[in-house]
Order: sequence, then C-alpha cells, then structure tokens
Amino acid sequence: MSHPYKFMDNKAFWKRAVASSFENQDLIHNAPYLKEGDKFGSAGSCFAGNIIPYLEAAGFEYIRHNNSLNKGAISYDENFNYHLFSAGYGNLYTAQHLLQIIEEAMGIKKPVVDRWYTSSGIVDPYRPGLKYLASCDVEFDLLKKDYLRSILSAFTEMDVFVFTLGLTEAWVCEIDDTVFPACPGTISGKFDPSIHKFKNYTVTEITTSMNAAFSLLREINPELKIIVTVSPVPLVATATNNHVVTATTYSKSVLRVAAEEICQKLPYVKYFPSYEIVTGPQAPFSYFEQNRRDVSKEAIDAVMEVLVSSCGNSSNKREGEIPVSAKPKPSGNSVSLSEGLANVECEEAAADI
Repeated sequence: MSHPYKFMDNKAFWKRAVASSFENQDLIHNAPYLKEGDKFGSAGSCFAGNIIPYLEAAGFEYIRHNNSLNKGAISYDENFNYHLFSAGYGNLYTAQHLLQIIEEAMGIKKPVVDRWYTSSGIVDPYRPGLKYLASCDVEFDLLKKDYLRSILSAFTEMDVFVFTLGLTEAWVCEIDDTVFPACPGTISGKFDPSIHKFKNYTVTEITTSMNAAFSLLREINPELKIIVTVSPVPLVATATNNHVVTATTYSKSVLRVAAEEICQKLPYVKYFPSYEIVTGPQAPFSYFEQNRRDVSKEAIDAVMEVLVSSCGNSSNKREGEIPVSAKPKPSGNSVSLSEGLANVECEEAAADI
C-alpha cells in the first residue's frame, strides 16, 4: 500500500528525527540567513542581544546609528544601554512597538503623549531608562529628531534585520494605542489608570503589525531581508489573571504562530528556530539556569552555532559544525559594545520589584 507518509524525509517523524537521533541543525530549512559581506541590525526582546557578538565574531558587521547618544559628554551607566542597539531604541518587546518607532521615524504617526515632565528633566516615555534627560522642550525635540534620524539611517544601511518577538503583553496609552516598553511607574513616570491600559495582543494583531512594519522597512530599504525569531525566555511577570507559566505558554504560542504566518506571507522574511532549540522537548535541562527563566550560555552557544553555520560567509565554512564559543571575539570597540548588548538588562524586569 502507498500513502503520502512513505515519501517523507526522516525529519517528519518523531521517532527518527527526535527519539533516535536529533541535531539542532536539522531544524533549518531556509538557509543561508546572511551571506558574506552582509551588514545586519537587530531589535526585539532582551534575548535578541545575544546574536550580536557571535555574528560579529563570524565576520558580519553590526550597524549602529545612535547619533544623539554618541556624544562624548554623555555617560552610559543606565541599566538599559540604549546606545548599544542599532538605533538607540532599546528593547522592543512587541511588533506594535517596532511599527510605532518606524512610523514615527518616517513622519507617519506621532504619539499624542510623547514626553513626561519630572523634577530631573524630561523623560521619553518610550525610552524611559535613558540616563541623560533633556532640560527643556527645545532640547528634547532636538534629541528626538536626531534619534528618529538614526532609525532611518540604520535601516537604510542594513542588509539583514533580525527581529526577536518577546511578548504579547504590553501597556498602552488609551488615547492613541501607543505602546510603552515598560509599565508606566516602574522605571519612570506615574501610572494613570485612566489612560494606561493593559493589552495582550492576538495573533492577528501581531501579524498585522509585523506586516505593516516590514512593508515600511522595505520602503526605506527595498532590498532588506528580515529574520524573525521568538525569544525562549519566559515572562518575568504577567498582568493577566493567569499563572505566569500559563501566561508564558499563551504568549510564546501566539508569537510563534504570528512568526509563521508572516514568513508565509512575505517572501523576504525567514524564521530562525531559536525558540525550538532552547525549549523543545529534546533540549537539555541545562539550557536554563537554576531559576528556570534565564537561558544558559550552553543554550546560547547551541543556538548561535546553528545560526552561524547557516550563514553564507565563506570564511566560516569548515568541515562539520562550527564551534562558536571557540571563535575569536570581534576586535576594537565592537567588543565592549556587542558584549554589553548581550548582557543588557530588560525593562520588563522592572515589573518584578
């Protein structure tokens, strides 16, 4: 008798592909992710920072345009290290936040509430952890203009953009649905229940936001390629009535489905399975630290070994798999920048204080 399963590869069967023999590399079907000479940028949740030092060590250039944050008079000892990102935007946990900064940079839409006045200076609600605060509206406007220009410059120069989906949960301004990176009142500002509302995005909402964001990015840079990943890091806290474990399951499930939908919709978008490598049933217990939330270096090495070996940089190609952890570090100032980004503290953590 004949049936469709008789003609499928071993990877289609749990017994053959997982129980008997499993290799992380077998999860890849759409390589290469980057080709030799590609310049890349990134945004997303805290986990997104881990890719930077590995890809830089493999010979790929990370784009950084942080004009207003690169002035020598400003020191960077705040927890969130905005200057380490491609355009100083910090962690972008949701697809809606990514769309938001792109629309603002392109002059399409501006948040109604775009600043908070405090005794220490003027706070940007969408980068609330910035150490340097403008002293007046004129200065704030100049710094914001420079920041938005940095976003456009960064995306113009990238060949590949890596976006890591982190959360479905967010706090938004009810006036115009702009999303904050952290609940107002945790890092800065004051929580106002009359306008600050909790939002738990759906698959449709996330896919729609990614589609809009990526389409705008292709207007800025028509040749831009995009890699979408899902962070394997569980929620630090949930604002739902659910247990944080079930809230995490919902959140990651929604993000994974949204990632799949956008990859099927847009031919220039690829999915990289960092989430499956770290959280799949085949993953070792040691892929998480004792608190069962922080991803271990062993897991990060495993993820990045797969990613680097799935790129088209000829200088990386050797027989067998590439021992990423043994690779030389990037040289010069990029060493401290990339390592700092990999260790950046998340605004999300402010919810657990």
